[in-house]
Amino acid sequence: MTARGAGLVLACVVLIALGQMLFKAAAGQWRVDAGPWVALRTLASPSFIAALAVYGVATLLWVYALRTVPLGTAFPLYALTFLLVPVLEHFVFGTPLSANALVGGAVIVAGVAIIAR
Repeated sequence: MTARGAGLVLACVVLIALGQMLFKAAAGQWRVDAGPWVALRTLASPSFIAALAVYGVATLLWVYALRTVPLGTAFPLYALTFLLVPVLEHFVFGTPLSANALVGGAVIVAGVAIIAR
């Protein structure tokens, strides 16, 4: 994989992780117990709309990256979201970061390194 291809794929990983933070923020704003209209109005929060937009950009970038990067090479890098999301959640929302998450993340990074060789 070229440096450009790796950069495109890693940009997708970062965008997906960012989208997850926005979805988490939107989930905290969503009021499902106040009736259907309030639920619909609170679901359409700026965080939710931004998350959808980020996911849309990530999808377009992913498809663009797959023009030159083989899926079998690109997709293992996507697993890095399983490390990046819990780490970001810890720093953005203050969620505890467990030792299991860190060990699992290290295993994922090792697996990605093995596959990318």
